Amino acid sequence: MRYIPAFEAKAHFSALIDDAARGESIVVTRRGVPVAQIGPVAESQADAESAISFLLSQKIRLGIPVRKAIEAGRKR
Repeated sequence: MRYIPAFEAKAHFSALIDDAARGESIVVTRRGVPVAQIGPVAESQADAESAISFLLSQKIRLGIPVRKAIEAGRKR
């Protein structure tokens, strides 16, 4: 894990994103105190988000989108 000051992170943000995509974690500090972390997204989280997006885009047996069915259920 690498530590980098906030002003430097701001100046090199695109490079830090590239590093995170390669699996590196970077801790951003302000006055030497850790305040944020940039790192790769866990594959299971990305898979879960993809599955949720897919399900919400589908129409259920009622012929309406899942999102509408959820909202209708909340109104009851």
